[in-house]
Amino acid sequence: MEDGIRVGLLLVATPQLDDPNFKRSVVLVVEHDLEGGTLGVVLNRPTEVPVDRVLPPWAELVTGPSVVFQGGPVALDNALALARLPGEDEPLGWRALDGGSEVSRVGLVDLDAPPALLAPELLQLRVFAGYAGWSAGQLRSEIEEGAWYLVPAEAGDVFAGDPERLWQEVLRRQGGDLAFVSTFPEDPTLN
Repeated sequence: MEDGIRVGLLLVATPQLDDPNFKRSVVLVVEHDLEGGTLGVVLNRPTEVPVDRVLPPWAELVTGPSVVFQGGPVALDNALALARLPGEDEPLGWRALDGGSEVSRVGLVDLDAPPALLAPELLQLRVFAGYAGWSAGQLRSEIEEGAWYLVPAEAGDVFAGDPERLWQEVLRRQGGDLAFVSTFPEDPTLN
């Protein structure tokens, strides 16, 4: 049974979602299985931690800002990286997320591989601490409760130069009601 969630889509927090882990977050779905659940990476939570402090060999390859991003509330002591590559090859140390979406040339990086393997191929790279995870059916329930909008991703979303504005930008480009939601004040009581 299809639930509409698939790898390569974005979960955009609705204004009603006030969980501090996900308030105004934009999450890229990187794994989804009806029985196994869903894994995503929050794209718009840069930290103050420079990449060279935690993964020095990868630091010079990172797309700015060259800090570690908080990918979600789960496993914050583990790092994962997303990279965008040109062409159609799948080099060692990189696994494409999804062959048919706008983010088809975005994939997961094996951070244990030597950076020199991927360096000549990399267009963009970003490092994340932790991830967001949902058990089977949990994310579908949250979407139905109005916590998330499910929208198409663009490759540039993963490597946004101004990640703090990503929530508004993604909603604005959807048009219609979602473009209007992008103007929703962070604190509606100040409106």
